[in-house]
Amino acid sequence: MKIKTGDKVIVISGKDKGKTGVVQKAYPKLNKVVVEGVNVHKKHMKPTQQNPEGSIQEVYAPLNVSKVMYYDAKTKKGTRLGYKVNKDGTKVRIAKKSGTEIK
Repeated sequence: MKIKTGDKVIVISGKDKGKTGVVQKAYPKLNKVVVEGVNVHKKHMKPTQQNPEGSIQEVYAPLNVSKVMYYDAKTKKGTRLGYKVNKDGTKVRIAKKSGTEIK
């Protein structure tokens, strides 16, 4: 999985298509990511002693990584990611459309 925590991504399919956000958490074994502001669900909390009234909280649900693309700031579009080995032997991610290195 080439998408990592902290990457800015754009949603390419589903109800939130076209929205952009930052990856908050990545689950490589499940092939899922949690993106800020995307795939928001409401969770009803029962009343407890700490919270006597109860509440409705908004929770970001995981999204399949195949539904998001890395957002390239240079081209202002989604792009695929690849790897490149530098001359000093370090492996870096690159954006396929613009060729820029991703830190």
